[in-house]
Amino acid sequence: MIETNRQMFMRYVAQTSYTPLAAEIERAQGIYMYSPDGKKYIDTVSGVSVANIGHCHPNVVKAVKEQAEKYMHLMVYGEMIQSPQVKLAQKLTELLPPNLNTVFFVNSGSEATDGSIKLAKRYTGRPEVIAFKKAYHGSTMGAMSIWGDEYFKKAYRPLMPGVKLLNFNSEEDLSQITENTACVITEAIQSEGGLNLPENNWLQKLRARCNQTGTILIFDEVQMGFGRTGKMFGFENFGVVPDIVNFAKGLGGGMPIGAFVSDKKILDSFCDRPILGHITTFGGHPVSAAAALASLETIVNDHLIDDVNEKGQYFATLIKKHKKVKRVWGIGLFYGIEVDEDLDMQKFLHHALDNGILTDLFIFRKHAFRFAPPLIITKPQIEEAVDIIFKTLDEI
Repeated sequence: MIETNRQMFMRYVAQTSYTPLAAEIERAQGIYMYSPDGKKYIDTVSGVSVANIGHCHPNVVKAVKEQAEKYMHLMVYGEMIQSPQVKLAQKLTELLPPNLNTVFFVNSGSEATDGSIKLAKRYTGRPEVIAFKKAYHGSTMGAMSIWGDEYFKKAYRPLMPGVKLLNFNSEEDLSQITENTACVITEAIQSEGGLNLPENNWLQKLRARCNQTGTILIFDEVQMGFGRTGKMFGFENFGVVPDIVNFAKGLGGGMPIGAFVSDKKILDSFCDRPILGHITTFGGHPVSAAAALASLETIVNDHLIDDVNEKGQYFATLIKKHKKVKRVWGIGLFYGIEVDEDLDMQKFLHHALDNGILTDLFIFRKHAFRFAPPLIITKPQIEEAVDIIFKTLDEI
């Protein structure tokens, strides 16, 4: 008996839950994904902030094909001069503040988290790492050590020592940052915490405290980077510049790549005592770097950020009209939608998919889902998405 792809998916591919969405996708283009039988799904999460310029953007596809025909992996990271890496690093740093001028490429956001924490500890010689409750920075052991919720960590202890969790937006908690603190790592806007924005100039106060104590400030831009918030980088909305910034997801235009960026004097800490302070085999893979450069150039050259806020506000105006929607909040093209507490969110997700729309929940906020579509979405497509969401809310 021949097994279907669905049966083989459940048998051979490791799962992260017992209830995967399990939609089979044959191709994807723009904001849409298509099943083998032609069913169309609107992607309103961009592969979780990956497909910011849409699926299979022709500029990215062209760059991937051209680079794959030249060369792929050559040697472990940092040993060979590879044009896609060099050009991407140059373009990325041109868009960042002057102190963020040197790039260490990795493969994912989790690796960027681990690498940036290692760098801060190496540069400062200090043991303590501070993160925030309801924060998510990845699932490797280092990144998991700073998860903002014990439920997800307790099965894997012991984790990295010397971690302290504070409350996001708490000015009082900032006093716990001391001369013993190597780094503070946070998102400028908490994503999985339920789209929590900083209040009362809290990021400015955090920056000032880090300056006072000589602590490295790390911003995680993995979900909020590359136009998602109406600025190229989320932290630009608040006028605060970190010492290290982490990227992944939307950086690659659909290909896997991550990075952490800092000042050269800080990153040079990896060069001695010991040498090879941080190494990776596939970090900054030339095909992924070529894709990332094409994606970044597309965002800039096509002015994709210009109308992001307008589109987001248009969505918010429409979605709040449904009686089961209790609250709508967000920034750029990343919105949270809180619904009735008696609504089964897993049932909502699966039924929405049946109706032709992919959405997603937040790890740390109940009774809410997100709207974070590709930046290229049009107003008629937003209307199409809202109609399907309304239909789903009416049916469950």
